[in-house]
Amino acid sequence: MALSMQTPVCLVDNGPDGHMRVQQEALQILEQIQQRWWWWRGGGSTAGKSYLMNGWPANTQGDSKHDTQIFSLAVLLSSTLVYNSRGTIDNRAVEDLQYVTELAEYIKVKSSDKDGEDSEFVKVFPSFIWAVRDFTLERKIDDKDATEDEYLDFALKLKPGSSKKVNDYNLPRECIRKYFPSRKCFTFPFPSRPEDVIRLESLSQSEMAPEFLEVTERFCTFIFDQSPVKQLKDGHTVDGRILGHLMKMYVETMSSGGVPCLENAVVAMAQIENEAAVKEGLEVYESGMAQLTAYFPVDLRDITAEHQRLNSLATEVFIKRSFKDDDGKHIKSLEEAVNKLFSRFLQQNEEASVLKCKEVLIGLSAPLRERLQQGFYMKPGGYQLYRQDMEDIVKKYKSQTHLGVKAEDMLEGLLNQCKEESSAILHADKSLSARDKQICAVLVEARRAGLPLLTRGSVSPAGVGA
Repeated sequence: MALSMQTPVCLVDNGPDGHMRVQQEALQILEQIQQRWWWWRGGGSTAGKSYLMNGWPANTQGDSKHDTQIFSLAVLLSSTLVYNSRGTIDNRAVEDLQYVTELAEYIKVKSSDKDGEDSEFVKVFPSFIWAVRDFTLERKIDDKDATEDEYLDFALKLKPGSSKKVNDYNLPRECIRKYFPSRKCFTFPFPSRPEDVIRLESLSQSEMAPEFLEVTERFCTFIFDQSPVKQLKDGHTVDGRILGHLMKMYVETMSSGGVPCLENAVVAMAQIENEAAVKEGLEVYESGMAQLTAYFPVDLRDITAEHQRLNSLATEVFIKRSFKDDDGKHIKSLEEAVNKLFSRFLQQNEEASVLKCKEVLIGLSAPLRERLQQGFYMKPGGYQLYRQDMEDIVKKYKSQTHLGVKAEDMLEGLLNQCKEESSAILHADKSLSARDKQICAVLVEARRAGLPLLTRGSVSPAGVGA
């Protein structure tokens, strides 16, 4: 995403105790930048470089240790390190870059002390640009025209010999050549007439020297088009959020008197990023499943399909943010958390199904319950009537939709509950039917014998007593 800032935002400054600190406002801005990250840091003398680095905070003056820490921080975080000097690249200009000889004391690539640490620096250090301002010399080597890059390489050429003087001369050059194998040089002439320098920042381009503008354009084009993307040792691309993590860890380590270690910083950052990745993935899954609860109860097939879809989406979110989860610890943590949530949603869906089925069954069986209370089925043939009513309830229940995963279980539960009353009705029906058969047999025998039959209303009270 593109961010627009009206004024530069301070990223690192000195606190009241004199130690470096990271500004929270800057970290919040960095966290919003999710694209690949280019960061170039200008170093060296500040006078006259404002046109090149408009708005770049002025170099804080301090002791040599503080300056070396700032330089080390720039090396750790930038993808291109721009060092600027004035006039020419002579021995004094190289000696002013004495910080480079102390990098091994202020930066560690690995947590354990191992041989070959210097070779590891090359894998993580930025490309190097030397910008020479107010350059007035002719670029010639042995009376032959030289390119800017050839001019830089010549200035970094080592002297033969092993005396202390030669070693002191060669040391910063050896470090620059060793730590920054990718080097480039730009030589800027005076930007304007001497009398206009005092108002340089207010000059229009038409008032500036064409030669200066030409070099400036080449410089900016190189920075924006060819400067490499910031990457970690393993090739992982650094975005704004990761840069913010690294910045904070490096500054805190330096402020506490420690030496920043890239390996430890990456491990710590991986823990932070992967925990956040698990959280983001889980939030995507949980919010998606929460939306499905509005439709509970649903069939097992539907809730499983949504679970699988959201699980895949959560994994994608995790992978997008995760960082060096080489052992799969955090992706496994996400899977376990998702499965735990899925079990919870399955239970909620079952509970919703139980409530829905109860509601439907109570409504469908209400007429039958009323007949039971009235003793409607306690008569010959009552059991058959009861069975017909139960079959009607089952038929209507099975025609219902959206009953959910507990539909069959709830129906089976109802039928089991009705077994006792069904047996009672069947027993009563059989008893009443047997009595009716006995009465009918007595009447038949009476007719055969020619006995008078009593009918309803034919017996008087006196007759009953006779």
